[in-house]
Amino acid sequence: MTITDRPAIRSAVKSLGEVALRVNNLLEMRRFYEDVLGLEVLGAFGTAVLLRIADGYGGHTQVLGLFDRSVPVGPEHTTVDHIAFTIALEDYESERQRLETLGLDVEVKNHDWIGWRSLYFRDPDGNEVELVCYDPALGKSPTK
Repeated sequence: MTITDRPAIRSAVKSLGEVALRVNNLLEMRRFYEDVLGLEVLGAFGTAVLLRIADGYGGHTQVLGLFDRSVPVGPEHTTVDHIAFTIALEDYESERQRLETLGLDVEVKNHDWIGWRSLYFRDPDGNEVELVCYDPALGKSPTK
C-alpha cells in the first residue's frame, strides 16, 4: 500500500511538543534563546537545557531542548532544517525591528498560499529559526 492508496486519517497532532537541537556551545545557545526569544529555562542538567516555548496542548508544555553535541546520542550533525515559533500578527513588525537591532540578518517572507508571514534568522550554531504568524489578508484574490 502506498501513501496515496491508504485511506485519509484525521491527525491526532494538536501542537508542537518539543524540538531538540544538538548544539556546539550550550551556554551560548542557551543565552541566545533566552535573550533573543525570551524563552524561560524549565531545567538545566549539565549537558542539556530545556526551555519553555508555550503552554501547549493538554497540559504538555511546548519545549525547546538544547543538548550538548559532545554527548554521544546520534548523528554528528543536526538534521533539523529549521524550527518555527508562532507569534501574533500585531507583533510581526516590532519583532522584525527588534531582531535587526540585535544585529541578526532577518529574511522576510510571505507564504501567500497559506496566509503566513515569516521572519527567518540563524541561531549561533547556524540553525534556521522562523517566527511565523497568520495574516488573513494574504492569499486573497484582488477584488474585481
